[in-house]
Amino acid sequence: MNKQPNIIVILADDMGFSDIGAYGSEIHTPNLDRLAREGLRFSQFYNTPRCCPTRASLMTGLYPHQAGLGFMEEHIGNPAYTGAINKQCVTIAEALGDQYHSLMVGKWHLGKKPGQRPFERGFDDYTGLLDGASNYFKPEPGKTLMKRNAPYQPPEEGFYTTDWFSDSAAEYIEQYGQQEKPFFLYLAYTAPHWPLQAHPEDIAKYAGSYMVGWDTLRKERYARLLQEGILDERNSPLTARDSGAPAWDDVEDKEAWDLKMAVYAAMVHRMDQGIGKVLDKLKELQIEDNTLVMFLSDNGACAEGIGLKSDKPPGTADSFIAYHLPWANVSTTPFRLYKHMVNEGGISTPFMARWPEKIKQGAITHQFGHLMDIMATCLDAAGVAYPSDYQGNAIVPLEGKSLLPIFEGSEREGHEFIFWEHEGNRAVRQGKWKLLSRCRMDWQFTSAWGYRGDRGPHEEKWELYNMEEDRVELNDLADQYPEKVQELALQHEQWAQRAGVIPWSDYMKVTKTDYLLRTQEITP
Repeated sequence: MNKQPNIIVILADDMGFSDIGAYGSEIHTPNLDRLAREGLRFSQFYNTPRCCPTRASLMTGLYPHQAGLGFMEEHIGNPAYTGAINKQCVTIAEALGDQYHSLMVGKWHLGKKPGQRPFERGFDDYTGLLDGASNYFKPEPGKTLMKRNAPYQPPEEGFYTTDWFSDSAAEYIEQYGQQEKPFFLYLAYTAPHWPLQAHPEDIAKYAGSYMVGWDTLRKERYARLLQEGILDERNSPLTARDSGAPAWDDVEDKEAWDLKMAVYAAMVHRMDQGIGKVLDKLKELQIEDNTLVMFLSDNGACAEGIGLKSDKPPGTADSFIAYHLPWANVSTTPFRLYKHMVNEGGISTPFMARWPEKIKQGAITHQFGHLMDIMATCLDAAGVAYPSDYQGNAIVPLEGKSLLPIFEGSEREGHEFIFWEHEGNRAVRQGKWKLLSRCRMDWQFTSAWGYRGDRGPHEEKWELYNMEEDRVELNDLADQYPEKVQELALQHEQWAQRAGVIPWSDYMKVTKTDYLLRTQEITP
């Protein structure tokens, strides 16, 4: 019997479906592209539309509400909305137990109070950021940075979060990769989440590259996605430019827009360089053949309007800007809509897995999976059983299903249904069918972040799509198949009750928060 594999899960933050070379991007990502060539790519892999819920689902193998993170960090006195993962779930680290060294580097965002931190949820060693985001060069006072399970104050000069994460991960592999016991490493970058900040030399690589504009870039990315075999033009045509973005020819401040995307690309590029350090360390220690590496992003591209009116250009430590809707529309190529929403643009992620001893090189699968499957996959690969109880607490049964059969080139018995709910945005997928509903209240929320046009005010209604014929969700079949709408809506309602979902309007009442005002555009 082969030795239990080392396992590495790498998570990007706010990165869109087409933002790496292996999924069509012009951004230089040779290390992730190498991971793709030497492993398996999924054309249909799902996250949730927001960071906290995704991290909860990935780490526990459950739906986020079951783990206590039905929304974000607010605790509203409801077991599905506690702002941190609860004691009725286990993390991958807790489930692997003493059979693995469990290590984490990067963004946690699953609770930062005593008892909620990684080293109190099964990880032996943690270095990273407990919060959701920070200044990359000079993390703000009050941001909770940890190094080796202790509070950490970064140096005044020469610090960049992405580099710190990458170097720390490589150091962990150096230390633990030569021991008899295998390791599990969860490497969660904050890149390329706003604020747009990058090394000058990386920005210089891309400055001017985006003067061709978003219209051309979407077409070029789409062509590469078809060429790679990730998508098929018969069911995934390139959608029209989001009407919230002007035609590039009509843009007056092209240089300013070029710079935003150049900085974003530089952040992805620097993350890729760091992932290269991790992959190179595995090769140096001669342990890459029996190491399972998985890579994905936490949600779709981010169209939030952070810094729309800022007079500070992006890139430096004193700027605080996002890249905004027109470039997010490029990142989601060819899909529609973004982070927060349950359309494909909000919940589709690149997903790659490499395990030389098990996975055929260069394969692409069109079977679909969900990030809650990662827990089941890790345990399956390790030969460890999922617990029914942990430290005196009954544990919610595992929702995820192992991806190992797909890794081995077989058809797996997948999920009959996969469900989503975030801010009242709801969806369910069953085979070729996907039912979704966008919350009318969410239109007010998202318009405050800069979403325009394509969304439009709408009545909250169910939309039905045949994903085998219409992956990009252009042809709503709800009126044509009312019985299927009714069937899937009932399934979603039953799941929502089981998972503890409450209506978004009720959440707003409990928090007594004017969410529209609270999430107005941030200008430093």
